Amino acid sequence: MSNTFNAIVFDNINDEKKGRLTQLSTTDLRDEKVHVDVAYSTVNFKDGLAVSQHSPVPIVQKPPLVCGIDLAGTVTESSDPNWQAGDRVLVNGYGLSERHHGGYAQKAQLNPDFLIRVPDAISLEQAMAIGTAGYTAMLCVLAIEDHGVKPEDGKVLVTGASGGVGTIAVSLLSSLGYEVTASSGRVAENADFLKGLGASELINRDELARDCKPIESETWSAVVDCVGGKTLSTAIAQTKYAGIVTMCGLTGGAEFTSSVIPFILRGVKLSGIDSVMAPLAIRQRAWNRLAEVLDLNKLAEIYTVEPLAKVPELADQILQGKVKGRVVIDVNA
Repeated sequence: MSNTFNAIVFDNINDEKKGRLTQLSTTDLRDEKVHVDVAYSTVNFKDGLAVSQHSPVPIVQKPPLVCGIDLAGTVTESSDPNWQAGDRVLVNGYGLSERHHGGYAQKAQLNPDFLIRVPDAISLEQAMAIGTAGYTAMLCVLAIEDHGVKPEDGKVLVTGASGGVGTIAVSLLSSLGYEVTASSGRVAENADFLKGLGASELINRDELARDCKPIESETWSAVVDCVGGKTLSTAIAQTKYAGIVTMCGLTGGAEFTSSVIPFILRGVKLSGIDSVMAPLAIRQRAWNRLAEVLDLNKLAEIYTVEPLAKVPELADQILQGKVKGRVVIDVNA
């Protein structure tokens, strides 16, 4: 039986830094306690930055490295008592594709502390349809609920609603009874799609991605912002008294300009959402809640499945805003 397997590896070849499809041996992997046959990964905005290396700050810190910040698969061998052969596991973040080999490979050797048990109600394919994007969306929803915002408190805004985090955030919030306004740069072409996920109102990105006043009309009880930049500034200025803005993305820019006024006059809370190094208890809580409340029929409408070889092409597409919803990578296809 061959020990070689397919992988997307980031390396510097002929002064060209990018991720490429290649073959590795199990001896190329770093020795860790848990060995996994990977079934699926996915494509996130961060994966696009890593594979294409279009990021101003390098994502891959220790090349050569297998890319992919997510993976789902089955344990084949373990020297850690918490994990046994046959366990279904997933990993999000924890430095995969940065300092550790990631999910764009058919095999992985992993630190047992990185692993999450895949809930029984979710298949491995569905786990990666959710992926870091959906897990991040759930972290945003949990922050909104923990802040005390209820469906009867008014509209919730989701920015970047056509993307990976946005689509699942719309689906989750609508399933929980919130009135969701979805903002996207592709409202016209995605109107039916977003309404099908549960959005009750759609607004064009340009209505938010603008220079705003320090404080504007109170509109949103809560916000899931996947964009940053001017969009985030406007969302903060429009958030209701004692509302919350959860911030988890930067497709509209890493910088934004705001005022102290919404915070001291309206008591608005700005909550940064970290999906990469969140503690295990928070991760497991998020995944268990996803298994409880995510509509898997809606999830099926959000994602497509593509082969491993297509990852470099998809990396460019997601950075260009051409990817709708979620893309699952079948590493064995």
